[in-house]
Amino acid sequence: MILDLPRFVTTERVYWNELQALLDRLRLEPNWRMSIPEIERLHYLYERCSADLVRLDTFATEPQLRAYVESLVSRAYAEIHETRARAGKIRWGAFIAAFPRAFRRHLGAFRLAVGLTLAGCAFGWFAIRVDPDAKAVLMPFEGLMGSPAKRVAQEESAESAKTDRLHGQKASFSAQLMTHNIQVTVMTLAAGVTWGVGTIILLFYNGVILGAVAADYVGAGYGQFLAGWLLPHGAIEIPAILLGGQAGLVLASALIGWGERATRAERLRAVAHDLLAIALGAAAMLVWAGIVEAFVSQYHQPVLPYSLKIAFGVLEMAALTIFLARVGRE
Repeated sequence: MILDLPRFVTTERVYWNELQALLDRLRLEPNWRMSIPEIERLHYLYERCSADLVRLDTFATEPQLRAYVESLVSRAYAEIHETRARAGKIRWGAFIAAFPRAFRRHLGAFRLAVGLTLAGCAFGWFAIRVDPDAKAVLMPFEGLMGSPAKRVAQEESAESAKTDRLHGQKASFSAQLMTHNIQVTVMTLAAGVTWGVGTIILLFYNGVILGAVAADYVGAGYGQFLAGWLLPHGAIEIPAILLGGQAGLVLASALIGWGERATRAERLRAVAHDLLAIALGAAAMLVWAGIVEAFVSQYHQPVLPYSLKIAFGVLEMAALTIFLARVGRE
């Protein structure tokens, strides 16, 4: 049998081009999910091109033409018979659900983090009520050193209402807050490598600051101002720091072992994914808290009514509670 090569190439090139287009699309769009008819068409083109390659091998043809068809057949074979998992789309649902699931798996550590922080709050509250001059030690922040009455009067003044002191700086201020808070949270987590001692100290100290600030403002009669100032961002920021403490305590528990027979390396591997999920979740929360603090928390009555800011914070807490308690449940 004599092969009419020009006619053969003209007839079959249509199929070669179609197969190449399919293979190129699979290469450029690795997440493309082919329909059943498309899969059947790919298999048909693969079989036809394979038959063409056999016919070309039978007769003397141009090496370039044979190499071209051979490459198409090889690529199609690889696509059809490939067993490696494709790099699929990020499964955002599973990614998001991993965070609350990890949180619920280690509720005991979270409760301990809350308890340590509340103990610090009680200490800070008691210290300020007994000795108001202790502010210089307990609250090393310049903005909190002054009198609550003076600060509230300044924030609520007509001049402050007319002037946006963060004009043109909200984004940079928000970024600074995010960076600082994420550093605090990561430090609280990382301090777990001290067998939990560092994490315990940081949680207690954060509680001391909160308790001291609350005692200072509530004792001066400015509890509403405090709630309106702290709740919008604190409803997310404070739980995020507690989550960092939770992760630090989980890390400490894995290091200590508490009588477990598994090796330390095995214990650390067992909690690694949960620690990462909690850390990423807390970081995402702190990004939101930084935005809220720059765009909402820093604006007080009469610019933003305290009732509105407090309601916003309460809604945030409710949403966070539902998310952590319900999302990811089977």
